[in-house]
Amino acid sequence: MPKQIVIAEQHRIAAVFSEDQIQELIVATGSHQVGDIYLGIVENVLPGIDAAFVNIGDSERNGFIHVSDLGPLRLKKSMAPITELLLPQQKVLVQIMKEPTGNKGPRLTGNITLPGRYLVLMPFGRGVNLSRRIRNESERNRLRALAILVKPAGMGLLVRTEAEGVSEEAIIEDLELLQKQWETVQQEALGSRPPCLLNRDDDFIQKVLRDVYSSEVNRIVADSQSGMKRVKQHLTNWGGGQTPSVVIDQHREKPDILEYFRVNAAIREALKPRVDLPSGGYIIIERTEALTVIDVNSGSFTRSATARETVLWTNCEAADEIARQLRLRNIAGVIVVDFIDMDSHRDKLQVLEQFNKALRTDKARPQIAQLTELGLVELTRKRQGQNIYELFGRPCPTCSGLGHLVHLPNEPEEAVHALEDGRTVTNVRPTVRVAPSDNNGGGFADTNGEDPLSANLTSHPSYQERSKPDRRRSKRGGRSRNGDSSSRKSTRSAPSETAPLPAEALPNLEATPEVISEKPTNGKPTKESRSERGGRSRREKAPAEPPETISIEMTPDEQELYAMMGISPLVLAREAVKDPKNAVISVYLPGMAPPPELPNGKNGQAATPSADVSTGSEETAKDDTVASSAIDSSQDDASDAIAEATDATKEEDSSSSDNSTVNRRRRRRSSARSS
Repeated sequence: MPKQIVIAEQHRIAAVFSEDQIQELIVATGSHQVGDIYLGIVENVLPGIDAAFVNIGDSERNGFIHVSDLGPLRLKKSMAPITELLLPQQKVLVQIMKEPTGNKGPRLTGNITLPGRYLVLMPFGRGVNLSRRIRNESERNRLRALAILVKPAGMGLLVRTEAEGVSEEAIIEDLELLQKQWETVQQEALGSRPPCLLNRDDDFIQKVLRDVYSSEVNRIVADSQSGMKRVKQHLTNWGGGQTPSVVIDQHREKPDILEYFRVNAAIREALKPRVDLPSGGYIIIERTEALTVIDVNSGSFTRSATARETVLWTNCEAADEIARQLRLRNIAGVIVVDFIDMDSHRDKLQVLEQFNKALRTDKARPQIAQLTELGLVELTRKRQGQNIYELFGRPCPTCSGLGHLVHLPNEPEEAVHALEDGRTVTNVRPTVRVAPSDNNGGGFADTNGEDPLSANLTSHPSYQERSKPDRRRSKRGGRSRNGDSSSRKSTRSAPSETAPLPAEALPNLEATPEVISEKPTNGKPTKESRSERGGRSRREKAPAEPPETISIEMTPDEQELYAMMGISPLVLAREAVKDPKNAVISVYLPGMAPPPELPNGKNGQAATPSADVSTGSEETAKDDTVASSAIDSSQDDASDAIAEATDATKEEDSSSSDNSTVNRRRRRRSSARSS
């Protein structure tokens, strides 16, 4: 089957095409790559897991090495524990066998290997090994005899599949290059200070041709003139000086080479879980921490006459596509495939045979374990570098990789919609608007439980009515007191009404819950005698004056703080207030204009625009000294009010006790006269 190789050396990405489909991706990015040789330092040894952690220059994660991968150190004492083989701060020569993934560092090994075009040199290995894909027995005997003759003393050799049919001179030349490379690594290890990198395949084109090029390749496309020349040079050297028969081109089109050959589009599709099949079915690929699950579905496939043919056809198509997706996505580890249920045992064997045939071209050597009773196919695949999710995928910043948004009870819908739109959500603060009171004094309006700030304001002593003893005595039968208390109760229960501001005065105002709060009092109550209170109650009430409007500048943080501590916003007013009980407070943000339609307004700050408090606006903090002084003065007012209320209570208790004594004496005298 003819193949085509596209090399984007600038991005260090290569793609192998077959039948106009990408079969495999080669990506060489990242700070740690498979095959890199490091001189590291042992950080700590863990005998509990027979492993050690080695510092190879990564400040975040150390490399992990198991006792079975120690290589030359293991050969000295094969049965010794790892604490006798490695010590902290010991220098070790290691090679990366698995790239880092997630929170795990790279997997290291002491068995160094240097891959070439036809051979793999193992400096600490033993013997000669041949590739299993070389099936010709006579060719295997020839290559084994040649490898035994040229093998360096104390080293091992692995003959690759590409050595089949190659002349002896080319194989020996490849071995000489590998020996020179190993000598260079040893010299750098002696003169370098750990941790440091000693060897890496910096020539990306050589790496791609060495791993992917074969006789089936009929075209190679490079992204630069120098890349095309190096491709020709490598192929000529490997061919013994003969000109390669493959077509070598340079990409000269205006679009980027990855866009022109639709490599980027294939990567985007590979990152999606769903893969459509030609017949109308589809497969779903979902990866988890422990394994990868693949589900096969028939979808809209209805060409076959019977259900058995539909299931068999879909499963066979899925087997070929799954094998391609495993190579393209570089999925490793445990893989479970859920084919469509088949009743016939013959159909099951046919699907397994098709699956095995499609997996033969995979260099990672997938191994099918078994077909379970539930119809699940289990297989394993060797890890070779990072998968496509780790290379090109990033976790979603909105859902943190969960794939869904969390919406709990009592959460506003605005937050969920804002997350879906990608907007940031700030803390939702209520709009504080002060309502005018009725003729008999101020009281809290009912907020219907819209915001807890209203409850905090009503429960604070500074906002309570200062004549609680009068209400208690009015229950005992005083007409004037009874009428006075009833008027106060009606004031508390009466809802307050305010005209909403026009839309022009509220720029960037989003839907926020309103809190209607009472007009707080700032002045201290004065003590009155009982005769004065009684006389005042007998007099007719004076006509009510229109409420005075006070505009005060406050930041949302100050509003929240004042509401929690029960402090009146009137402490920030610059001018004196005639009647604190008959006033309307309009709170506006710094930097905005006061409402023009509010009559008789007195601004708490000079020449500053106002607006209601709205969520999502950029707020500037008020001067800390003004806020602190306001808090201190309000706390003093609250403490004075509590002390005066206590004195009034004591006075009323003493007066009530005197009244009860007089009443008892009168009853005794009347009983004596009657007797």
